[in-house]
Amino acid sequence: MLRFYSMVGMLLFLCSTLTFAQSRQITGRVTDQKDGSGLPGVTVKVKGTMTGTVTTPDGSYKLDVPEKGAFLVFSFVGYNDQEIAVGNQKSISVVLSSGNKDLSEVVVVGYGTQNKRDLTGSVSKISAKEIENQPVASFESAIQGKTPGVVIESGSGKVGQGIKVRIRGTSSISANSQPLYVVDGMPVNSISKTDVNNDPTNPMADINPNDIESIDVLKDASATAIYGARGSNGVILITTKKGRTGERTKVELNASTGWGNPTTKRGFLDAKDYVMLLEERATNDGRTAFATKDPNFPAFATEAAAITFFKNRVDNAMTQFALGKDIHNLGYSTDWEKAQFRNPAHTQQLDLSASGGTEKTKFYVSGFYNSQEAIVINNKFVRYGGRLNLEHTISDKVSFGMNVNVSRSQLDRVSNDNVFSTPSQLVAQSPLSPLRDSTGAINNNTLYPNGLYDAQFNSNKQVTFRTLGNVFFNYKILPILSFRSELGADISSLTEDQYIGIKASDALGKGSASSNYLQNVSLNTNNYFTLTPKLGEDHNLSVTAGMSYLQNDFSTTQVSGELFPSDIIKSLVAAASITYGNSSTQRYTFLSYFGRANYSYKDKYLASVSVRSDGSSRFGPNNRYGVFPAASLGWVVSQEDFLKDNKTLNFLKLRVSYGTTGNAEIGENRYLTLLQPTSYPNLPGYRQSQMGNPDLKWEKTKQFDVGLEFGLFNNRLSGEVDYYNKQTSDLLLQANLPYTTGYDFQYLNIGNMENKGVEILLNSVNIDSRNFKWNTSLNLSYNKNKVKDIKGQIIESSGGEQRAVEGQPIGAFYMPKFAGVDPQTGDALYIDESGKPNADFSKAQRMVVGKANPDWTGGLTNTFSAYGFDLSAFLSFVDGNSIFNRAGVYQGNGFAGGYDNQLSDVLNRWQKPGDITNVPRLSRYYAGGGAYTANSRWIYDGSYIRLKSVTLGYTLPKNVINTLKISSLRVYVAGYNLWTKTKYFGDPEINSDVLGNIAGGIDYYTIPQAKQITVGLNVKF
Repeated sequence: MLRFYSMVGMLLFLCSTLTFAQSRQITGRVTDQKDGSGLPGVTVKVKGTMTGTVTTPDGSYKLDVPEKGAFLVFSFVGYNDQEIAVGNQKSISVVLSSGNKDLSEVVVVGYGTQNKRDLTGSVSKISAKEIENQPVASFESAIQGKTPGVVIESGSGKVGQGIKVRIRGTSSISANSQPLYVVDGMPVNSISKTDVNNDPTNPMADINPNDIESIDVLKDASATAIYGARGSNGVILITTKKGRTGERTKVELNASTGWGNPTTKRGFLDAKDYVMLLEERATNDGRTAFATKDPNFPAFATEAAAITFFKNRVDNAMTQFALGKDIHNLGYSTDWEKAQFRNPAHTQQLDLSASGGTEKTKFYVSGFYNSQEAIVINNKFVRYGGRLNLEHTISDKVSFGMNVNVSRSQLDRVSNDNVFSTPSQLVAQSPLSPLRDSTGAINNNTLYPNGLYDAQFNSNKQVTFRTLGNVFFNYKILPILSFRSELGADISSLTEDQYIGIKASDALGKGSASSNYLQNVSLNTNNYFTLTPKLGEDHNLSVTAGMSYLQNDFSTTQVSGELFPSDIIKSLVAAASITYGNSSTQRYTFLSYFGRANYSYKDKYLASVSVRSDGSSRFGPNNRYGVFPAASLGWVVSQEDFLKDNKTLNFLKLRVSYGTTGNAEIGENRYLTLLQPTSYPNLPGYRQSQMGNPDLKWEKTKQFDVGLEFGLFNNRLSGEVDYYNKQTSDLLLQANLPYTTGYDFQYLNIGNMENKGVEILLNSVNIDSRNFKWNTSLNLSYNKNKVKDIKGQIIESSGGEQRAVEGQPIGAFYMPKFAGVDPQTGDALYIDESGKPNADFSKAQRMVVGKANPDWTGGLTNTFSAYGFDLSAFLSFVDGNSIFNRAGVYQGNGFAGGYDNQLSDVLNRWQKPGDITNVPRLSRYYAGGGAYTANSRWIYDGSYIRLKSVTLGYTLPKNVINTLKISSLRVYVAGYNLWTKTKYFGDPEINSDVLGNIAGGIDYYTIPQAKQITVGLNVKF
């Protein structure tokens, strides 16, 4: 704390050397250009200072300004800013016109705000309008594709599932690469802590998207270095809605309901084709066995005898699960793919809020309810709760307030994609098996355990209670010096109860249950000073300095039991035998000191420097602290005399930044060598569990960014272009150890990685007449990732199909390369070590055959409005990535090794010599086992373009709403994921291993995204 008090003393000493100018009061009114009505809530600020106010309900304002050289800036969401020199005026009234998203909007940065015109870092802003009233469980899905440099992947069509977010690429191999989330100044928990045997869930789903005012994405080092050791992956700042001074109490109701179905179905064989292809397989195998005299089978005198033998084997196997009926004349063909989906899935959302403010008190209060069924059966997410944001001004010097969100969410889960009880694996069933047996009950006599049958008895419920918020105190020590103190908490309690019924296929007639209780408590305090000295008319300086402390405590308790008397009582109290119990407690802390200075000269030469010192309990005493500096420069070229009066080029700014950020997201106590309690045989003891590294230190990313911002044709065309180069060193790598050491791995600082890319943002006002408006926004991002050096370590994904390969992008698919089908034999061919095609899979060479991360991502939004109607259409697109269908070894292997139903493209199989195809002949036996081992045959182009959302709304005219005694009423209908163009046979927007750095682009019986139609209304009173 000595360093903190030293900074305070320095700031106070600086203040004592400054003199202050006299001030005088300015009054006025702000009106709307369209109808001359007063605009409430308009921000009026003295340029270059923290002094400001907002207009009252009739648009009036009053504000004390310096006696000389003052400029007033008027800004309001959806309107063009105006800047006016005060001079000798005592009253200033302005008329604001609506326009495109202005270059000078206010954005949130770490520990403060800044005018975008004066910003020297790379920050993207997303408004409430782009987030609200969408049928998604969390806000990440709502912003997907809407800002350059941010790639968001939703794992599947399941609800409540974890979402992968990458800002300017993946910067780590073993450490977490999710961005830091900060809600109203409070860093929050965004990492799933649920059952590791199921899909990760999303803690950010506890935040109601309709309570969000704006989202600011900090991307370059200049913007993120103020968060130091937690800024390498980018920072997402979430600002929730607040009341406005002088705004009358406004009540708003949002209600919607929707229906969802899968965006696509993969398409599997019906009963007729299924039987036909099985018989063809038997014929092929009979010919092969006769020709090669396979010693695994009897000696066949003739080819016909061999074929008859294999056909009989197929028929006998089929009749075992076809209830003894003739498989050629069953009279039905079960569509098991259809059986896994709801028809349709329902969504309901209801939000009620009130906001307003007086000269002393501002408030925002809301209540929310959201119920969302997944398109897959048994999966559902329900969230309800409330928010209170309050700020009270005691005097001109002192104010305080709070931002608090309380919620309860319940997630009804299904099993992960790798078990038969999940509905997604129903597609493996034979179409010859009926959905129901002769009694009308769900058929349990199927090829594989029937997930529909198990769903009658099994349940998995996850319930989370979460309190998230902070209290704050502002003190204006001097006209140029203010102090802010914040104390925040993120408290969540999660219970996860799973029950497997006695009759379920994997219960062994006993029944079993497990209960998992987790508590996660984060406490955070930020204390900082902001200094804005008066340095003359041409100089503006803002200095921020302070400290931050974060403490996180996590505990969990797990218990399992079995032997239940019946399914009536599903809790552990009914278990006759407790089979497992475990508990753990962890804590980590961060202590940080930070400082930042922003300077501008004549509003055209800009500079910013920042530095943060972070200390973390995750590292040992040798390397506990790290320092993360950054600097940036900006030049508003359009303010120069040679461009100042240009009629075409209205705004042009160049900016450049360089800085260092860190990453410490590796979990707790990795620097320690640890023992773990154990028992053997039934005696207490310890065993080795982790090899420590006392010299473990921060993973560092140095980033260079150069950007160009512009506005043309009266700012009707505006945009930004950025180039960045991120170099990550001292990777926190989970390095492999020889098993002779007694340990699996050790965390070491070895390796380097880079991300280079370009971001483009274009906004245009195409038509801006009184009765018709048309705006377009386009964003494009290109990122190239490369693993530069990992000292020869072999780091693979959990499935083994992907690796971190030196010289290649992270997440490279590393497996044998499929080389097509031999036209003469129908055998699959693979590239061997000599580089030639070979039918013997055992000689195939593993190599890089694709990558999961895309080259290009982006989005295109068009908005129209005319005569009360509004229409918005948003397209998102991804290009240059690959998808691996991990289930292809079962779904497309030509019945090799089993009877799984096959994808319909197997109909294009090789049948006779001379056939040209990529589908080998049908056979149960292949040389070396290539038909059922991962290879590039199941690698697909993952590029796509998708109509992500389209919304048509109508707002009642003023004369009607005046009659109804309300402020406004809008009704709308919206569609989501209505159309997709892709070369992939399934849904390209999937990722079975959603949160991994190496794993990505994996489809393993994964549920597709939902195609939804929503109708709703918005009423303001």
